[in-house]
Amino acid sequence: MPDRTEVQLGFRRDAQGRLTISGALLQGVFEAAQVGTPAYVYDLDGLRSSAQALEAAFGAAPHLTAYAVKANTAGSIVRALAAAGTGADVVSGGELEVALGAGIPPRRIVMSGVAKTDAELDLALGHDIFAVQVESVEELDRLAARARAVGRRARLGLRLKPGVEIDSHAHIATGHDAAKFGIALDDLPAAWQRVAAHPELEAVGLSSHIGSMQRTPEHYLAAAKVVCDVARARRAAGHTLEYIDFGGGFAVDYGDAPASEPAAFVSAALALKAEQGLADLTLVIEPGRSLVAPFGVLVARVVQTKAGKERSWAMIDAGMNDLVRPALYGAKHRVELLASAPSTPEWRVVGPVCESSDDFGSHPLGPEPSGLVALRDAGAYGYVLASEYNGRALPAEVFVSGGRVAHVSPSPGRGAWVKRRLEA
Repeated sequence: MPDRTEVQLGFRRDAQGRLTISGALLQGVFEAAQVGTPAYVYDLDGLRSSAQALEAAFGAAPHLTAYAVKANTAGSIVRALAAAGTGADVVSGGELEVALGAGIPPRRIVMSGVAKTDAELDLALGHDIFAVQVESVEELDRLAARARAVGRRARLGLRLKPGVEIDSHAHIATGHDAAKFGIALDDLPAAWQRVAAHPELEAVGLSSHIGSMQRTPEHYLAAAKVVCDVARARRAAGHTLEYIDFGGGFAVDYGDAPASEPAAFVSAALALKAEQGLADLTLVIEPGRSLVAPFGVLVARVVQTKAGKERSWAMIDAGMNDLVRPALYGAKHRVELLASAPSTPEWRVVGPVCESSDDFGSHPLGPEPSGLVALRDAGAYGYVLASEYNGRALPAEVFVSGGRVAHVSPSPGRGAWVKRRLEA
């Protein structure tokens, strides 16, 4: 076992070209977990270190790093990030319960979402979370009604629609005028009137989120400037605020293009906040993917190869039901053999699902690929989007710390699916 103080965290290649997880051979760790394929494997040390580095970027500035729990809801991961100092951004009652159960204090949690149910609002109000992020004028009336019903005063932030469009896939862009998210700037006067009309409501913040995979802070700052303008106007009118939330959406390099580190977004946001005369307000950010994506892989097995006139296929036992991002967003995850470094020729990697979109692209897997492969950077929006389509069981999850298996969440197995469907 290598000296843990000298190990570079995450997934890397050793001198022999073998894939490692924080210095330990990934294949050995995976075999020790005694789970079948496909299975997700996460480096808890790596993601914890990632969160600590982001926390350090704030210095002494008042802030809340609200981890976007939707990126990966595993309790082991949420607990590791909480230990590093993060709070949580949740978008459902289930995510709120996970965050609370993982030890995150209610006053370090914000709840977002465009269609929160009454039960979810009641849950948030009952725990007196930091803020419910309201996404429409109409939601203000519903929140006030629920606050009256449960005998609470609702702390809220207004999520603004800043009208900033980013260069990203349409499915993950959320800040433009046609998006379902947020309150249009033209509707702000009506929103403030509703807040004033309901004594059960306490407006404590403003927020925005313009979408995922932002590689540089440029558009992030453009949306943040809109939030700052509204915050300054609100304070100039004699009202108090506690926080401004610039959202998340920081990109990671999936092996195709570099991306600014999350700390660069933080530095730029802090500078803007000070420039706008709002340094005293708590800065909330909502990173998800950037904290966890690089520290997870999906391990699968090559079932067989198939030769064709125009291309050759490597068929693996993980499919779009296990990792849907390529089918849903056209995303590309590097696929690599665990036992050797990438080498020519390339193979078209596909899964077993009966859909042509069950395709992970072309990857250099060598002359005749066999054994285990890893789909890289799968720590975010992997397991949480998995399904049992085609009667395929959900994958297992393996959590690694110190180069050893710390915890295993086993697959429910195909039998559980068969039993449920027969009973339906």
